[in-house]
Amino acid sequence: MSKVLVTGSKGTLGTRLVKELQERGHEVWEVDLRHAGEENYFRADIAKYRQLERVFEQDYDVVYHLAAEFGRINGEHYYDTLWEANVIGTRNILEWQLKKGFRLIFTSSSEIYGEATEPLLTEDLPQQKTIIQHNDYALTKWANEVQIMNFEKKYQTPIVRLRLFNAYGPGEYYHPYRSVVCLFVYRALKGIPYEVYEGYHRVFMYVDDLIPTIANVGDNFKAGEVYNIGGTEYRSVKELSDLVLKHTQGDPELVRYLSEDKHNTVSKRPDIRKAIIDLNHNPRIALEEGLPITVEWMKKIYGEGR
Repeated sequence: MSKVLVTGSKGTLGTRLVKELQERGHEVWEVDLRHAGEENYFRADIAKYRQLERVFEQDYDVVYHLAAEFGRINGEHYYDTLWEANVIGTRNILEWQLKKGFRLIFTSSSEIYGEATEPLLTEDLPQQKTIIQHNDYALTKWANEVQIMNFEKKYQTPIVRLRLFNAYGPGEYYHPYRSVVCLFVYRALKGIPYEVYEGYHRVFMYVDDLIPTIANVGDNFKAGEVYNIGGTEYRSVKELSDLVLKHTQGDPELVRYLSEDKHNTVSKRPDIRKAIIDLNHNPRIALEEGLPITVEWMKKIYGEGR
C-alpha cells in the first residue's frame, strides 16, 4: 500500500482516480479548490505556494498531479488564470517534489502535439521536430512538460508524463469549456445549436478505459517515461455528432457545419503501444457503447429539453 496524493481530486478524472486508488488499498489524500468536509482532504490552490505548505507537512510516496485549468477556449478567455494555475501551479508541485522526494505522475494533454500532421503521433515526436501549439491551453501543457524535463535533467527527479486523448463519459458536468462529447450531448438534449468541423478526426476513450491505466502508473512507475493514453477508434467529429443526435433524438438542424477551427488541430491519432506494454492499457469500450451510457447519465442530471 502506498500513500498517495491526488491534486485536482474533485474533477471529472480526479474523482474516479481517487476511488480506483482507494479500491486498490492505497491511502489516498486529496487537494482541490472546492470546499469539502471529507477526511484526508485539503482545500488549496496549487498556484499559491503558501497554501500547499499544509498539504506537504506530511510525506507521500506518489503524487498524481491532475489539477489544472482545462480547455482550449477557456484558455483564450481566461488566459491569466490558465497560466497561473497550470505553469506556476506545476512549478510549485515540482519545488515540493525537490523537498519531499515523492514520485510524480503528471497528466499532460494531446493538445501539445499542436500542428503535427504525422498520421500517428509518437511520444518522441516533440523532440524530433519543432511543433507550434495552436492555443494557450496547449502552450501551458507543453510548458509544463519542458519544466518537467528541465527538473529531470538538473535534479534527476522521478516523473512520468501522461498525454491524455479525448476522454469522455459519465461524471463530466457541462459548462461551455468542456470536452467535445459533453458539449455535443448537452446541447443536443437542450436544443442548443452547436458547430461541427468537417474533416476533423479524433480518437475517443471512455473514462472506464482510462482510469485503471492512470492508476497502473504508480504500480509500474518508470521514471522519465512519457505515454500517450488514448483509444483505438479513429472517428470523425461529424460521426460523433451523428451518433449524439441519434442517441439524444436531437434535431439535425441544430448543427452548423464549418470547415476550419483556427484553435485546433485537424486530426490527432496516438501511438499507444508503450502504454499497452508498460501500463496494461486496454481501451475496449467503443463509442457506440460508451456514448449511450453517457447520454443516459446526462439525462438524469439535466433532463431533456430547455
